[in-house]
Amino acid sequence: MLTDFLRWLVNSPWSRAINSHEWVFPAVQSLHFIGFALSIGTIAIVDLRLLGFGMRRQNPGELASDLEPWTRAGIAVMLITGLLMFSTDAVTYHNNPSFQFKMICLMLALLFHFTIHRRAVRSGTSLIATKLVGGISLLLWTGVIAGGRMIAFV
Repeated sequence: MLTDFLRWLVNSPWSRAINSHEWVFPAVQSLHFIGFALSIGTIAIVDLRLLGFGMRRQNPGELASDLEPWTRAGIAVMLITGLLMFSTDAVTYHNNPSFQFKMICLMLALLFHFTIHRRAVRSGTSLIATKLVGGISLLLWTGVIAGGRMIAFV
């Protein structure tokens, strides 16, 4: 059943449109990287603040609040373009261990970001806990990037 859905994705109109011109996939991939840079960049700024590096004039909650629209826009671009790229060869991506690793890290990073991370940033959490949250967040997002980078080599 899953294989049927993945094959349907590969034969979908948007997948065919992306695969029909050699410049479309790299354009979508470039937008994907921009979305990643925007989302992970803004999240990393907050994480580094949680770890005590830079931006000390603002507390982490203010900083996260100021960057939230950019973070959400980056996540939206990243997810939309990621789904478009996945649809071009869904069966192969689904079976790729690096892709699977990336998806696990992405799921954990998003879940962590919108629950524990958000709570730690907005509340008066202890110094040790905020540092731990910032470190875990950076580690999860690094896993997403590393997994994505390795897809082409596995």
